[in-house]
Amino acid sequence: MKIQVEKISKELIKPSSPTPGNLRHYQLSFLDQISPHVYTPFVYFFSSGDSFNSTDVSNQLKKSLSDILSHYYPFAGRVIDNKFIDCNDEDDAYELTLGVQLNIFDCGGFAIGVCISHKIADGLSSAVFMNSWAALARGGANLVRTHFNSAALFTPKDNTIGFDSTIYITKKNIITKRFVFDASAIEILRAEYVANDSSIRKKPPSRVEVLTAFIWRRFLAVTHGDEKNSYALVHYVNLRPRMEPPLPNYAFGNYYADAQTDPVLVPSDSDQDHVLCYNMVRQVMEKINKFDKDFISKIGEGGEEYLKLLKKDSEGFLRGELVPFMFTSFCRFPLYDADFGWGKPTWVGLSHWTYKNLVIFMDTKTGGGIEAHICLKVEDMDKFENDEEVLAYGSV
Repeated sequence: MKIQVEKISKELIKPSSPTPGNLRHYQLSFLDQISPHVYTPFVYFFSSGDSFNSTDVSNQLKKSLSDILSHYYPFAGRVIDNKFIDCNDEDDAYELTLGVQLNIFDCGGFAIGVCISHKIADGLSSAVFMNSWAALARGGANLVRTHFNSAALFTPKDNTIGFDSTIYITKKNIITKRFVFDASAIEILRAEYVANDSSIRKKPPSRVEVLTAFIWRRFLAVTHGDEKNSYALVHYVNLRPRMEPPLPNYAFGNYYADAQTDPVLVPSDSDQDHVLCYNMVRQVMEKINKFDKDFISKIGEGGEEYLKLLKKDSEGFLRGELVPFMFTSFCRFPLYDADFGWGKPTWVGLSHWTYKNLVIFMDTKTGGGIEAHICLKVEDMDKFENDEEVLAYGSV
């Protein structure tokens, strides 16, 4: 189904108060520097009601956005040389770090689309920003808390030559689709993995681990894998709770790292190799557990060892020898707390991403299920979404 869209207006919103001179240059951290300048595209849907009209919604959002930008001043700036954000509060429209679109539907409902640059904010920072904006919109200025200290915790580098954070990004021949797995389906899969591997019975896999193994196995099964290539599983890790002391959820910036399995050749019978696929998931989870305070401290002090690992992996990808499949989880993020004064969203989703072989997990609003937003090549998606086993556990 296609939706006809009519653009009504476009404007640049400035902070309600100028950014102080001492905050003019917002320093990027090392983890910001190695993050790609792509956008995290959230869409918040709100149902219709008698308590608002489109003009009121638009005016309140514009005013509150102007106000919140005074707190989140990096969003009113521009990225300069992968080193800092020039928080100039000006009207030039290049290298934007934040874009917002209000969509009004004929039914009376509306949606707020937000694109936030991954160069300065990870998924949790994006979600917290939205909740802060919503709190301010409904009069809760005292609920807005910020923490802009990432560059002090992860020392920026003069250059990151040899690593290109955009290598996994492509706009050609990529499609994103949403697959919903309810709680009962996840439990059936969990029981299957426990039954096939007695060593994990004492610590059953989490919902995310279960779906990671399942999706990766089905991807290999339908694409059959290329025996000439090595395949690796990558999971992105939120570092905030792993630091010493732990950082609050509202710590702004990129506080993530990737845990990657050792590359493996895929057996020809990958469709049936449950053990291989779950062992790969278990391996990546073991690597995640190594992201302790000492390892994170080394990243913060210069990150040379971590940068070498990233470069090595990227070189294998560029040579066509390594096929990574990337997973990131937004589960347990406070996505449904964004109440702008008209109630909480009926659904929060993601728009199209420009990554190849990427899965983003999000909680369903109720019921304990998980939505998997999957980005694949068009021809791979055609096979994946029609796979009988995928359809037996999830719905497109």
